[in-house]
Amino acid sequence: MLILAGLGNPGAKYAHNRHNIGFLALTAIARKWGFGPERSRFNALAAEGSIETPDGDVKALLLKPQTYYNDSGSAVAAAMKFYKLTPADVVVFYDEIDLAPGRFRMKTGGGAAGNNGIRSITAHIGADFRRARMGTGHPGHKDRVMGHVLSDFHKVEQPWVNALCNACADALPILAQGEDEKYQAEVMRLAPAEKVDPRRIAREG
Repeated sequence: MLILAGLGNPGAKYAHNRHNIGFLALTAIARKWGFGPERSRFNALAAEGSIETPDGDVKALLLKPQTYYNDSGSAVAAAMKFYKLTPADVVVFYDEIDLAPGRFRMKTGGGAAGNNGIRSITAHIGADFRRARMGTGHPGHKDRVMGHVLSDFHKVEQPWVNALCNACADALPILAQGEDEKYQAEVMRLAPAEKVDPRRIAREG
């Protein structure tokens, strides 16, 4: 059993924010693998399903905490306790401003690097959960970070956003088998990051 948690903020207002790419990834996964309908559980929207792998099906719970981004840990901890799982069974998909737009990196453990959602999860279950870091780029100055992550993706960014979310879904059997490095490589093979010129965003976004 795996918990695949996506970070984001609830409500239509935030649906297309950079901060919500974790939610977008889970939506792509649910669509690809035919997960059941979302239900309110664990102070989150949760959907159950399974992932087909060469070694058999792996059950999974998709979890979109509805506690707002910075308090995501309570929902993840509640689901983990209910299913009697360990941090190694938890994969968190979230936006990473220290990665270029469209880049993707897996890691286990480590610090929060200023991400309050990751800090909250660490406070509730410890640091040794698996992290699917989805690059959204840095605005260039720390004073602009909040506005950056709470702004919508521009139209010219949608192709790489969609490609990255779909790649996370398509390559999921590798993740389900615990091969995180291979999963990272396959996601980037399926969705090679496209650099978008900031001047183009200003002109067309």
